[in-house]
Amino acid sequence: MSGSASVQPTRASWASAAAWRGMFRDRPIVPLVGLLALMIVVIRIVQPDIISPGWVGVTFRAAIPLAILAACQTLTFLTGGIDLSVGAVASMSGFMVATLVGHQGLAVALLVPLLIAAIAGAVTGFGVGVFRVHPLIMTLGMSLVVLGLANVWQLIMVQTGGGVPPDLRTLGSATLGGILPYSLLVFVPLAAFILFLLRGTGYGRLLYAIGDNPIASRLSGVRSWQVLVVLYSLSAVLAAIAGFLYSGLTNVASVSLVDTAVLPSVAAAVIGGTSIMGGRGGFSGTIVGVLILTVLTSLLSSLGYPEAVRQILFGAIIVAVAAAYTRVTAES
Repeated sequence: MSGSASVQPTRASWASAAAWRGMFRDRPIVPLVGLLALMIVVIRIVQPDIISPGWVGVTFRAAIPLAILAACQTLTFLTGGIDLSVGAVASMSGFMVATLVGHQGLAVALLVPLLIAAIAGAVTGFGVGVFRVHPLIMTLGMSLVVLGLANVWQLIMVQTGGGVPPDLRTLGSATLGGILPYSLLVFVPLAAFILFLLRGTGYGRLLYAIGDNPIASRLSGVRSWQVLVVLYSLSAVLAAIAGFLYSGLTNVASVSLVDTAVLPSVAAAVIGGTSIMGGRGGFSGTIVGVLILTVLTSLLSSLGYPEAVRQILFGAIIVAVAAAYTRVTAES
């Protein structure tokens, strides 16, 4: 009798553990929202005066450009890739707007870097899809190419134009009523587009298929290289848009402005449940991951920790969470 009684709790504990693993695997957004709420409670305890409508507005304003960069990582992760060129592309875009707006007007100043970003992304996708260069190497190389070209442009344009356009400053840093940032006007349509792309289109299903089993996708007739060219072009355009918002948020135009956001963008996608190995994840979890990192940054800043500590913490988060998700997936 005692033996059967001991077996039942063991079976219940295994079932409970399996249920938790299933939640982390299939619905990571549920525990992520709980973690976000817990962090807000911790901030409320540590810094009672910091939680306010103004703090919410500042948090959203800082999270939006990072969420767009993290979207680049989410999309490329789904195919088993990564995009380390987003920082260089975003910085280049924000810098080019500032140098062109005084001579060409805002419309041309925005379109030119978007076009250059799309070309850079297409070259990256061609290298990954056709020449089979590993995405890590290809995007790192493209990052150096874009950075080099941006530095050449900086030397040519001794006069830096009119600086960050007032419209971008308003879009990137202003808020409505101190709570809702104007950058939501950009982010909400982009987020809706990405969510629909992943869940409501054949192209989104191809991204998951390539990441889940590239050999089977190829044997079924999928032209993977075409999918990857479009993917990395889209990622570069999203990075350029994020660069516009970063320059508007900081009122700075620099060829290295967004470099420090590359690691947090990777961390946000990983925290959000998108597998680096491909075939699993989504943008909704990434959005929550970005909010978690932004709140964590706010907490560390309020405690007086420098940027170096945050970078170390983000790196540790990537390793720990990636290992945890890999273990959960392997055991399921």
